[in-house]
Amino acid sequence: MTAYAAPAAADAKFKIAIVVSGLGLSATATKAALEATGGGTANSVETDDENGATYEVEVTKPDGSTVDVRLDENYQVVVIESDSDTGGS
Repeated sequence: MTAYAAPAAADAKFKIAIVVSGLGLSATATKAALEATGGGTANSVETDDENGATYEVEVTKPDGSTVDVRLDENYQVVVIESDSDTGGS
């Protein structure tokens, strides 16, 4: 198991992501989502069926906002939305 933590500003709360491999999570979906958002930290990857998507990747962007990146079966972006759970944009 590997844990990652992005550098945080002095007033920010720390977030730690634990990455577990071998459970069917998609490295390709993660890479596509990070490319679409200009980098950041992938917090989670799951299968999805909203808006015609196959995958949903939650990403904390370099500016600290959190978005859900929905990808189709070919890892093309369907939509990028604010993550309503965290209030990101």
